[in-house]
Amino acid sequence: MFVSQDATAGQAMVPLGSATTFGVLAATTVTSTGNTTINGDLGVSPGNTVSGAPTVNGTLHLGDPIAAQAQADLLIAYNDAAGRTLDAVLKTGNLGGQTLAPGLYKSSSSLEITSGDLTLDAQGDPNAIFIFQMVSTLVTTTGRQVILSGGTQAGNVFWQVGSSATIGGSSVFKGNILAYTSITMDTSGTVLGGRLLAMHGAVALDANAITVPPAAATSVTLVSATMLTGPYAVAAGQSVNVSTKTITVPTSGSLQFYRISSGTALTITRITSSGGNMVITYQ
Repeated sequence: MFVSQDATAGQAMVPLGSATTFGVLAATTVTSTGNTTINGDLGVSPGNTVSGAPTVNGTLHLGDPIAAQAQADLLIAYNDAAGRTLDAVLKTGNLGGQTLAPGLYKSSSSLEITSGDLTLDAQGDPNAIFIFQMVSTLVTTTGRQVILSGGTQAGNVFWQVGSSATIGGSSVFKGNILAYTSITMDTSGTVLGGRLLAMHGAVALDANAITVPPAAATSVTLVSATMLTGPYAVAAGQSVNVSTKTITVPTSGSLQFYRISSGTALTITRITSSGGNMVITYQ
């Protein structure tokens, strides 16, 4: 058994791990025109190029081990978000003009915000999670907004996109876009509160403003693998008690390697076995 840490009633948080600090993360390249500002890190892996001159109020990681680890953690997060099934609400087509409560929303094709703004209402719970799954694309048209109300936090909104995402010009978009292929932010005025995380393609920017949301200190997730090198996935059956700072997970019959993924740095202080469960204490 191996345990390490990563400085990372409703849906559980999607674990971003080391990808948490990135405002933009691409696989092949990042292209930028105009006056783009990224308040967070910018990374590319396995590629290593950025074209244009975005202002990065963070750290550049181009083809280095930190960007590679962020991509590995993005894979975990993407698979976790894509694999959610509990209490899924089916949605198709246009989300514009709707007000949605916290939960899991699933589309067998694409989703769009095109005929009005989308409001996400946490109903007074700042820890509420919104997850949107789609097999195909995510598209917004010019001037559309994702409006957060009732205590909704941008860092708690996840858009799992099965292909590519295009965010229209002069839009105000909120949440973390986890795209299988690529992400395009259209021309000037488009503002993102969240993260652009592309697994296999490029991220294209054009005079945009991107700001990484503050990390949620209570976001704690245990991920596991049968090999030290992974792949890691969210450990099934886990229960997190943030008051006692413990994670309880059923003991596996085979060798398991574990990591804690959190929005803040954690230290593991004790591991015990009790009643067929493993209990990890952290601080």
